Amino acid sequence: MRIDYKLNDKFDLGLIIPGFLLFCIGLVAIYSSTLHNPHAAGNFHKQLVWGIGALIAFFIVYSIPTNLLKPAAIPSYILSIIMLIVVLAIGKRVNGAKSWLGLEGLGFQPSEFAKLGTIMAISYFLSRQNTNLESFKDILITLAIGLIPVSLILAAPDLGTSFVFFGLILALLFWKGISTFGLFIVLSPGIVAVSSLFGTYYLIGCLIAVIICLIIFKKDIFFSGAIFALNIGAGFFTNYVYGILKEHQQARIKSFINPWADPLGAGYNSIQAKVAVGSGGFLGKGFLAGNQTQLQFIPEQWTDFIFCVIGEEFGFIGSIIVLALFMYLFLRIFKLASSSKDEYLSLVIVGILSVYFIHLLINIGMVVGIMPVIGIPLPFMSYGGSSLVVNLIMLGVVANVYRTRKNYT
Repeated sequence: MRIDYKLNDKFDLGLIIPGFLLFCIGLVAIYSSTLHNPHAAGNFHKQLVWGIGALIAFFIVYSIPTNLLKPAAIPSYILSIIMLIVVLAIGKRVNGAKSWLGLEGLGFQPSEFAKLGTIMAISYFLSRQNTNLESFKDILITLAIGLIPVSLILAAPDLGTSFVFFGLILALLFWKGISTFGLFIVLSPGIVAVSSLFGTYYLIGCLIAVIICLIIFKKDIFFSGAIFALNIGAGFFTNYVYGILKEHQQARIKSFINPWADPLGAGYNSIQAKVAVGSGGFLGKGFLAGNQTQLQFIPEQWTDFIFCVIGEEFGFIGSIIVLALFMYLFLRIFKLASSSKDEYLSLVIVGILSVYFIHLLINIGMVVGIMPVIGIPLPFMSYGGSSLVVNLIMLGVVANVYRTRKNYT
């Protein structure tokens, strides 16, 4: 009993057990989805090896002194930016995006590592004593820290990963205590940008709504004009980015609006994913017995559409178990963030939580057809070494803060 108490005092089993179980379920799903595919026959073993490496990285991060996390923020961010620049110069193009670096036969995505570097850098800035989110300058600096890696990622172009960065920036600003008007400044360009993808009338409608909000807030006319100009710029910039995307990436966005417009092309994955999940029923068809999975109706299902395997072969029950594990993990992370009196560590934990949550939201949304197919892996479960290693490193950061929580609560 005493040993169990000491173990739980140093390790939050509520963090470690759900993460480990999700990884194991992911391995089962990867095995099932690659069993009859000769081109992906070794993916299960590769993921297992990556898992061992990720576990080692977890314990290294878990063991370092917690007070080193803050000094490491700026170097980690700078290194992330350098890697993103390098990948644009000499990176390997996969699925239309130049987002991979190869090292002796191994490939990794710098954008995955940049997530943690950006979280740490923004948290560092927001936790300074003289940072004031009532100041437009400090809001812009925060956005700049986050948007520098976003611009490099969009240049790849990798639209899906950029959405994660936007979400973590917003989460950190919200946790810091941004005002309603500040939140409007941050959110309105994003809403206008998305509306521009649906057509001119949607864009005009959003811009009118922005004008109404600016009138309600009753700010200085020149300041309000600058905010309105920012929103107009966001709309036109989005159209520009959309124009430079590859044809298959544009098709994915179009298929989100109407997947049945091209059911054998851009909308194929989305339609087949819904068929797979729906056909699983309450208990599922059984392990290795899913038609969509075993007959390879969904290309590369072991990556972004791994949840389809769970839905088809383990049904509603299996899907709920996976979602419950995620929710329990998120609640444990949120509890630690709320109890920490060290603002920097609290912000870092919230940033990590936001990355996990956004990945889950978009990935499951892709599978059930309420989100565009933009290539977002499911944390701990999807095939991919970079994603798995970074997810466990981030979990190691959270576990590290838990280990020393009595110093910061």
